[in-house]
Amino acid sequence: MVGFVASPAQAHDPVFGIGPHVLYKGGVEVAPEVDAGKKGSERETEVGLELTYGLTGDWAAGIDLPYRFSNDGSEDASGLGDVSLFTKYRFWRHDTLGVQESAAISAKVKFASGDEDKTPAIGSGSTDGILGLSYGYESRKWYRWASIRYRRNGENDAGLRRGDKVLVDLVGGVRPKPTGYLEPDTVWLLELNGEYGRRAEFRGSKLPNTGGTELFLSPGIFWTKRNFAVKAGIQIPVASNLHGRQDNSDYRSRLILEWHL
Repeated sequence: MVGFVASPAQAHDPVFGIGPHVLYKGGVEVAPEVDAGKKGSERETEVGLELTYGLTGDWAAGIDLPYRFSNDGSEDASGLGDVSLFTKYRFWRHDTLGVQESAAISAKVKFASGDEDKTPAIGSGSTDGILGLSYGYESRKWYRWASIRYRRNGENDAGLRRGDKVLVDLVGGVRPKPTGYLEPDTVWLLELNGEYGRRAEFRGSKLPNTGGTELFLSPGIFWTKRNFAVKAGIQIPVASNLHGRQDNSDYRSRLILEWHL
């Protein structure tokens, strides 16, 4: 590409959790993403495109466009998933020699744009909202993040409301070798991702085999070179306490490519 000056992709966020990183004013981030997971006989892959714009130096907003492939063990389905709009505002930043600390609030609204009539369903049929708070510490060698999110799920036309969720993430990272701007840069990550879900409800009645707690240990990598970055990781379940008869998650994986323009 010709005709613009690229900005380095030097700020980092976790793979599965969230961080306080925002784009500079007028910046554009283009991020294709692939998510895959297995839970019992169910498999799901989502290919998405996330577009983010820096409204100011501390405020960014964007859109997430997913396409999903699902298999429930007997049937396949694919189609456009639920589109989301999101925003993040960094309300605190503290810089010292070689270290940056910051905190941000985030919000996301997922719309009922996917097809819920397919088998298995591609969309949820409900409009859902997510609020989050994140903290990040970044130095030349060490990184750490902490975040908490609350997901409020809406009700679909049939009267089903999936249980609300609380997500908590603790993440550490290390850069084994400090590098210069023109050199490739690698940061290794280890995340602890916890999820607590309330029981789903159908027309006001709680469903017994829904909700519960899962805990994942998630190794990952963040590799950058100037304005391009690769993020990848896998979530490995280490503990679960699901209500009733439910399959535990087998694994989840994520691959993200990022361009900062």
